Amino acid sequence: MNHPIDPKIDCVFKALLGAESNRALLIHFLNANLGPALPAPITDVEILNPYNDKEFLDDKLSIVDVKARDQRGCLHQIEIQLLANRDLLARILYTWADLYSAQLHSGEDYSLLKPTYAIWLLGEDLLHERPECIHEFRMRDTAGRLLLDHGGIWLLELNKFHADAVQTEQERWLKFFKDGEQLDADALPSWMHTDEMRQAMNTLKAFSDKDRAYHAYQARQNYLREQRGIQRHLEELKAEAEQQRAALEQAQAREELERAAKEAALAEIARLKAQLHGQDRTDSTD
Repeated sequence: MNHPIDPKIDCVFKALLGAESNRALLIHFLNANLGPALPAPITDVEILNPYNDKEFLDDKLSIVDVKARDQRGCLHQIEIQLLANRDLLARILYTWADLYSAQLHSGEDYSLLKPTYAIWLLGEDLLHERPECIHEFRMRDTAGRLLLDHGGIWLLELNKFHADAVQTEQERWLKFFKDGEQLDADALPSWMHTDEMRQAMNTLKAFSDKDRAYHAYQARQNYLREQRGIQRHLEELKAEAEQQRAALEQAQAREELERAAKEAALAEIARLKAQLHGQDRTDSTD
């Protein structure tokens, strides 16, 4: 491979799982990550928004998630998100709900609704208080019983994945997305010696070897770097504004305390004056 390629860059990610030529990869990825949540393994999918290299690489506003329908009619959404922000959880839930509800058209019955599964690969930690890297969210009651087995949301926090020895197909995919940029196509580690991983590596190699694809990859990478820089700058400005607000509130609190102390002192002086005045009147009458 002439150039290292990061599979987390959106154009590469969508080529991996959203291209018609990689449908077998998508099926393998879904089965590896959804596994026990599925009533039966997925054997076929229809990609609803297939990757088109010319359209994607020429359009900065390309849709970067992958949507598919399996042989049972269930819907699947897979998305890569490199930046975490305060609204991301709400966005994740909203896009799942939007995909789920969009199944019904006017006059159609609720019985037509099919399970909907969303898988998000996250480049930055989102659930900081939880040490595990895989999170499965389903609609259950407090006893763990499902309200309706209609899919759910899976979050995969790549930075929290630290397994050296791959034991499951899910771990294989996690390691590939986390460490893929460091892989050498001519000297792949043992955990990459499967048909699916070789196919995934061929997709990376295509971006590396083709000039147009590689330049487009670089452009996307630079764009994402700029976005990360802008977001971090905004976060710094927000933190600075919060500090200034806190300092202003502290100054106002001090002023309020000083004002209250001054008023209390004046009231005490007035009280003492009144007391002295009363004492003088008593003395004069005596």
